[in-house]
Amino acid sequence: MIEIISSDELYTYNVYHIMKAFFPEEKVHQLVETDCKDAVRAVLPDCTVLRIGHKELPQHATRQEWKRYIDRELYKELERHSGRSLAWGLLTGVRPTKIAMKKLEEGMQEEEFLRFYMDRFFVDREKARLAWEIAGREKELLGKLDCTDGYSLYVAIPFCPSVCTYCSFSSGPLDMWKDRVDDYLDGLTKELAYIGGASASKKLNTIYIGGGTPTTLTARQLERLLACIDRNFDMEHLLEYTVEAGRPDSITAEKLKVLRRHHVTRISINPQSMQQKTLDLIGRHHTVEDVVRTYEMAREAGFDNINMDLIAGLPGETAADVYDTLRQTEALSPDSLTVHSLAIKRAALMGQEQNARGYVEALDKDAARMAANMTEMIRAAAQSARRMDLKPYYLYRQKNIAGNFENVGYAKVDKAGIYNILIMEEKQSIIAAGAGASTKIVLKEEAEQPGSKNGKKTNLIRIENVKAVDAYIARIGEMIERKGEWLWR
Repeated sequence: MIEIISSDELYTYNVYHIMKAFFPEEKVHQLVETDCKDAVRAVLPDCTVLRIGHKELPQHATRQEWKRYIDRELYKELERHSGRSLAWGLLTGVRPTKIAMKKLEEGMQEEEFLRFYMDRFFVDREKARLAWEIAGREKELLGKLDCTDGYSLYVAIPFCPSVCTYCSFSSGPLDMWKDRVDDYLDGLTKELAYIGGASASKKLNTIYIGGGTPTTLTARQLERLLACIDRNFDMEHLLEYTVEAGRPDSITAEKLKVLRRHHVTRISINPQSMQQKTLDLIGRHHTVEDVVRTYEMAREAGFDNINMDLIAGLPGETAADVYDTLRQTEALSPDSLTVHSLAIKRAALMGQEQNARGYVEALDKDAARMAANMTEMIRAAAQSARRMDLKPYYLYRQKNIAGNFENVGYAKVDKAGIYNILIMEEKQSIIAAGAGASTKIVLKEEAEQPGSKNGKKTNLIRIENVKAVDAYIARIGEMIERKGEWLWR
């Protein structure tokens, strides 16, 4: 247990996440006491007390300057105490390339950026260079989009063959909902028809069907969904059409034919690991052989842009296991590869102590051991991508990510996933349909965020659909009405 007392609520968010980055396995208890003599006082698990004082900044310093100062001083104290530094230093956000993109657009040169990034945020040189490289590639790919009159479409299919233990997405096992899937499609097609009509004057640049696992739909249901999209959306300006096939145990030759017939250009077949013991442990009900079989089936069906996802840091896996997974992945030669560092969310089975206390405790011990090997695993993945001639093109981070690392997408020059970059950089509106789907409308001028209690204005409006499948079905009219309040206004 770590106890933290802050003199101002301003400090609490970053202080918490910096502390968790150094001590991911520890619970953190925070209090705000305005009469505390220290700006921040923390009691670590070994009873060491860290104190960050108020004295070093001038009286006229702004609150943001104070916040930045507290972050830096706490980081340096934790670095001294632990004897180690963090790859991403002070950065607690999920989009570290946004800073690089901003500086690139301002005209900053690489060496100047590396010095700024390393000095301001304590990021190591390898990660700073990666952020700069990816920002350059993102900028080039985003140049293909119409960010003024264009938009992208996201469609959520919240069903999976089974729920993986690390997953925190709002999806459920198909067995639970199989009698309501057609009802769900009734609502979804209504929402898509509304979006298509309301967006008739706009240019659709990318489509991404995710979830969940969209290929849990039967071939007939998949045909119904894709035919609805064909009827309601103009594909003239479409640059990319992705369907997350995801789970090998959901893919059939018939479904692949449906995807091809509707001109889907990019699919994902995601093993996460090529170790059978790991697949069994994390709740993926397929074999390594299934991965190879479905991948070869997709190639035979004519797909020339296949992504594969892997996770480094899965429980029980050694660096040798990751090397073997990479070896098997290289033999398949995907067109793009996304390498995730394990992040355990509270909503995931791994994070629910009340449901699996013994499993979580074992995982915590395992996570500490895995963190020591994470640098080796991530570098091995980058080397594997280079051998396949895949270049890094997008990057994001998650809270509670193993080893304070990142998720990186690698792709062949002409096979990068444009939609993935949009999620990170938020340069174009993404209109989303389905349960749990989040619409992001990029505005030319600032406006108040719907539901904002403090009147805060933003250039990005988020409109959330309800997550529960039954609620989405029952309230589809409300979902459509909510979009109508903001769509293209």
